[in-house]
Amino acid sequence: MPSYARILATVVMSAGLLGCSTPAERVVVPASGVLTNAVPASPEPSGTIAVATAPVSVRYTFDAGVTRPITDQTGGNELRPLGENTGTLSLVPQNGGLALQYPARCTLPDESACPRAILEGTRDDALNPGTRPMQYGASILMTAADLADGANVFQKGYSVGGVTQFKLQVDHDKGHPSCVIAGPAEIYKAEPEMNVADGTWHNLTCSREGNQLTLTVDDKQSASVTVPPTLSIANAEPLRVGGKGATSGNDQYAGQIDNVFLTID
Repeated sequence: MPSYARILATVVMSAGLLGCSTPAERVVVPASGVLTNAVPASPEPSGTIAVATAPVSVRYTFDAGVTRPITDQTGGNELRPLGENTGTLSLVPQNGGLALQYPARCTLPDESACPRAILEGTRDDALNPGTRPMQYGASILMTAADLADGANVFQKGYSVGGVTQFKLQVDHDKGHPSCVIAGPAEIYKAEPEMNVADGTWHNLTCSREGNQLTLTVDDKQSASVTVPPTLSIANAEPLRVGGKGATSGNDQYAGQIDNVFLTID
């Protein structure tokens, strides 16, 4: 049984946020681990891992409120909430719409007891960019109290064990955002000397084209790094928003996230 199945994970929406009079809607992962109408768990990797063969455009605004399942602008690419230790996600007002609120930064001495919650999709090799030009990112709001050694915003794949990855993160006590591409043996990171954990919204975009990985912050190019143009990003992992999983050591994000997107040209 997956670890999240033992713990309650809740997504809560206040009906007043949408100006409606219906009761607040709750989406719960029960003890059985089965979420009504949610997407199934990602299958174990098997066989050849494919890459995108057509342009891709995925965007999550969360403005439709809590739906089962949470989907992108096309009604596809489903996400489900996963959590441990009563970790919860909520929807909060943001620029006339809604954004995700993640659990507050945990300060317990035993990290394994901390509340954790993320959104996770299912395996979809069509979301592997390979070597194609790509853009991915999100809008975020963090404060100094939200910072930690690891705070993953959006990712597909891992940076260890020879698994390739693309990732957006805001790590360490300086609040530096960074774009990451990981190959089988080396990690490439575009990280500027700037602090985005200042209590205001920032739009972060990572762009990979040719041999360049570039981070744009609020429409201004802020950092870039050279990446081998032959490095192909392909893995059997799902999209994840807010952490690399729901178990201990998941690089849990704290703060708010909105407008998560991925495009592959």
